Amino acid sequence: MSSSTGTTVDDRWDDGLIARRAGEKSGEKPRDPSSPEAEPEDFPPLAGNYGGSLRTRLDALHELVGLSRTRLETDTLAEAGLAEAGRVLDEAAARQRLSARHTVVAIAGPTGSGKSTLFNALAGVPVSETGLRRPTTAAPIALSWSEGSAGLLDRLAVPGRLRRRPLAGGAGDEDLQGLVLIDLPDHDSAVTAHRDQVDRVLGLVDAVIWVVDPEKYADATVHERYLRPLAGHAEVTFVVLNQIDRLGGEAADLVLDDLRRLLDEDGMALGEHGEPGATVLALSALTGEGVGELRDLLGRFVQERTAPARRLSADVDAAAARLRPVYVSDGQTGLGERAREDFARRLAVAVGATAAGEAAERVWRRGAIRACGTPWLRLYRWYERVRAHGSTDPRIQTPVEDELTARQRVEQAVRTVADEASRGLPVPWAQAVREAAARGAEGLPEALDELTVTIGDPAARPPRPAWWPAAVLAQVLMTLLQIFGAVWLVGQIVGVVEPGLLPPVLIMVAGIVGGPLVEWACAAAVKGPALRYGQEAERKLREAAAACGRARVLDPIAAELMRYREVREQYVTVSGTRGGARVTRLGGVGGTRWGGTRPGARLR
Repeated sequence: MSSSTGTTVDDRWDDGLIARRAGEKSGEKPRDPSSPEAEPEDFPPLAGNYGGSLRTRLDALHELVGLSRTRLETDTLAEAGLAEAGRVLDEAAARQRLSARHTVVAIAGPTGSGKSTLFNALAGVPVSETGLRRPTTAAPIALSWSEGSAGLLDRLAVPGRLRRRPLAGGAGDEDLQGLVLIDLPDHDSAVTAHRDQVDRVLGLVDAVIWVVDPEKYADATVHERYLRPLAGHAEVTFVVLNQIDRLGGEAADLVLDDLRRLLDEDGMALGEHGEPGATVLALSALTGEGVGELRDLLGRFVQERTAPARRLSADVDAAAARLRPVYVSDGQTGLGERAREDFARRLAVAVGATAAGEAAERVWRRGAIRACGTPWLRLYRWYERVRAHGSTDPRIQTPVEDELTARQRVEQAVRTVADEASRGLPVPWAQAVREAAARGAEGLPEALDELTVTIGDPAARPPRPAWWPAAVLAQVLMTLLQIFGAVWLVGQIVGVVEPGLLPPVLIMVAGIVGGPLVEWACAAAVKGPALRYGQEAERKLREAAAACGRARVLDPIAAELMRYREVREQYVTVSGTRGGARVTRLGGVGGTRWGGTRPGARLR
């Protein structure tokens, strides 16, 4: 496309016809939806004539904005388009308080396209000034076919001196009753104030008639700045090729076909074969050719009185497309059972549950063997403990980095489960999940340490089974046999007892052999109970660590995921389809838009 102006897209224009406030008339600054004063509770109530799916979508959008503002940061709200969504809610409430019997249609176009001439042709009388001087129209001029449109014109900030009636105040055509026609300044005007007025009014009207001429119908300014961003508003868009009197019949058809091609490249649906889309037709406002057909189309369009609702629905679609990156996830999201089990396993490793269980098993077995062992072996072991007591050998000291290693393991477990839970989520919600996990991880190592102290060391005082006293008594008996045999032999040596070597030796051998046998039997009998005791100690520590991790990390993560599911359900409602409309994909955008046309529109 060729461009006849250097005008670029500025901050006053966004994708979609996002409604704007008309406070500029009174000097008020538009409210910033991201400011503290613009909480969702401040939005006007959505009551009135909006019904059906539109009312449901507006309520869902209102709820969506409220839920999102409580969870996301301000800069994310701006990037996601929640500010635009808030303005859509504001203007939806503002429009429904005004006349539902009127349809506001703006005539827009580039310099020299014949907007004012078409405006006068539809009015039947010269209302808007025409001429060669550019720009000719300096301010919006309103033409109302019926009473009761003052509130709408006040909202558009059209001064009273620029409000007109057709046919010198007459009623005009019956079919156009309820039409409010606005002649806008040139959108490519050299005067910045004119362009600002166009952008402001286009954000508030119910429908737009774009007027182009054979020279500027392919102008990049109108396509890139307006028609392409407004492709989702095709149902409330008319594109008129004016000045066909300057072309021959065949040339006019070629230009009109090329205009349709450009509109299709812009992503705007065309109303062909009864399908919804923009109305495209050719006319000559100067000679009147095709003007009558446009009047008939406008008459049916106005009498249906659905333009405000369709315009607002397109606004909601545009807001939903802007919000899509914040609420639509890539694939399945959530925290699976496998991730939960892996998190619990990592915490168990961090608190040393396995090592604690093994230590408890060893202590239980050692205690049993110690209680049932021979006195001589017990004396030897006591001597080894005394000798090792107070030793500074670094090999038997607890390394200083053990605590740091446990903390690092806890932090790694939290990062792993947070990454798993946030996988596939939109960036703001993934960040919220990670932050919730990080907040829970701040005191988790200390909480696990306290938990270990509360549960106590299972190896400190292991329980004693009922058969231990019998084993101890048997070991005492074996010791007494050894002592008795030894005394008997000594007595024989000193001559106190009659000589007889065999009996005392047998008694001593029985005691000496019986003691280790009793100890071996106890060691064999204690394996099963010791293993079960160690497993039980490990299980308790694992469950306690898992419960602590669940309360501090998993539950906050689950709460964030639940909030995401709630807002996602609201977003699905906001972006829901309407019956009878065709959903199309915007080229290169990936969003969903709606297109509509007027029944009976003449298309070439």
